[in-house]
Amino acid sequence: MEYSPPPLFKQGPSALARLVFFVVLALALLISDARFKTLEIVRGVLGAGLYPLQRAALVPRDVFMGAADLAVTSATLRSENDKLRTKDLQLSQQANTAAELAAENTHLRALLQLSQRSTTQSLPAEIQYDTRDPFTQKVVIGRGAQQGVQNGSPVVNEDGVIGQVTRVFPLQAEVTLLTDKDQAVPVQIVRTGLRSVIYGTPKGDTLDLRFVPISADVQTGDELVTSGLDGVYPPGLPVAKVVRVDKQADTAFARVICLPVAPVRGARQLLVLHYLNNVPPRPAEEPDAATTAKDAKAKKGGKPADNKAAADKSAAKPAEKPAAAAAKPAEKPSAKATAAEKKAATEKKPAADKSAKPQATPGAQP
Repeated sequence: MEYSPPPLFKQGPSALARLVFFVVLALALLISDARFKTLEIVRGVLGAGLYPLQRAALVPRDVFMGAADLAVTSATLRSENDKLRTKDLQLSQQANTAAELAAENTHLRALLQLSQRSTTQSLPAEIQYDTRDPFTQKVVIGRGAQQGVQNGSPVVNEDGVIGQVTRVFPLQAEVTLLTDKDQAVPVQIVRTGLRSVIYGTPKGDTLDLRFVPISADVQTGDELVTSGLDGVYPPGLPVAKVVRVDKQADTAFARVICLPVAPVRGARQLLVLHYLNNVPPRPAEEPDAATTAKDAKAKKGGKPADNKAAADKSAAKPAEKPAAAAAKPAEKPSAKATAAEKKAATEKKPAADKSAKPQATPGAQP
């Protein structure tokens, strides 16, 4: 009678054989699924069967997250409603004030018989893409010459100035942003009315307000708007806000750093303005009194120089005479002989006149 282990303790194949078998099976399944997608159906059936179990397991989490979102949403809605009511009240007050000021401005202009300075039309546009040059702050919009876009037109959005149209194509236009290092905008400070020019910086994140004297009243938080003196930008458009003022004793101008009010890089929809300035052109420049006096002085200063040159020429002539005399020593005797002949002829002439006079007298009497 042979010994055999009970069924519970039967070993079966060895562990190495099992390992090799399952490794080969796993590799076969991986290769077949990667190449031929053989397990997609099995995966779909298992996912559909296990989906109810997954949803049942996620019910507690969904209930907790929904309650938290409901509480947060309710608090957020209450705070936003309060802010909107406050802002609505402020805007209504500003609208009433603006209507009163507009009516007063119309009445005063009619009283003084003044015409409106400008008429501004706008054209909506959308940014399509940035330019290829990474060292410039420029974008391309989907409006061009066929839609009425002109070179030099200002570009704004609801917050303020974005840039200026610098190149126009038939169906597109290139806009140089406000933060570009070559862009300049004439501005003035709202609080004091100080006028200056604001420039972009090489980094393209801030603005530089230049030509501001140290004694000027500039403070952090001052708002800058377009002055309108260049005839390109309409007056009163928001441009930037002062964030830092550096005044040093060894320089004549203060360094004023500003940040643009409008999101220059984040804007998507823009407005292209057609600003028509009705201010008459500047008169032709005439030569002032100082320039005229300077020209006259220059003309007077030229005469002494001419006199001096003539004196130099006359001084040079006597030096030439001795040389000429030295060059002609043989002519002196002939000159003496000529003088003696002239003297003898002069002495003979009076004697001939005296002898001729008595002869003419008797014939003259009757």
